[in-house]
Amino acid sequence: MDDTAVVARQIGRPPRALRRVAVRCPWGRPAVTEQSPYDSAGRPFPTTYYLTCPHLVASVARLEAAGGVERWSRAVAESAELRASLERATDEQRRVRRALVGEARGSDGGASLELGIGGSRSPEHLKCLHAHVAFALARPGYELGERILRELEPLWPERCCSDELLRSAE
Repeated sequence: MDDTAVVARQIGRPPRALRRVAVRCPWGRPAVTEQSPYDSAGRPFPTTYYLTCPHLVASVARLEAAGGVERWSRAVAESAELRASLERATDEQRRVRRALVGEARGSDGGASLELGIGGSRSPEHLKCLHAHVAFALARPGYELGERILRELEPLWPERCCSDELLRSAE
């Protein structure tokens, strides 16, 4: 099964703006994808790195449900180191998005190229830890994302979590 089909099974729908697999799990399956800034219809897709590994998606969802977004937003507000890490990653996100799109602009005239990780208009107010985890996996060195990752134990399951999804597709 090709990567696009695997990602579709992982996320439960066809991917909208898939460019490539950016990170694979230890079993070789897609874990993080890189998305185009615009889909084929020119609509903005503000999440450059998208978490697709079902295990990681569920782990981050549990973290968010336990108040993780609010807790990590407070941590950014209280820590100059984390704030600087987020600022650097936000700048990097914008550079990557501009490089991926080149001179093209979608239906928003390029406005979404200036958004932060996960499409945030106010990067200091985190809204989606999934996007920060995906960014940290795809772009090592992002301290805030790497600290969030350390809360996900185990980072990878003992066996491939996508295998069952793929078997059910056969």
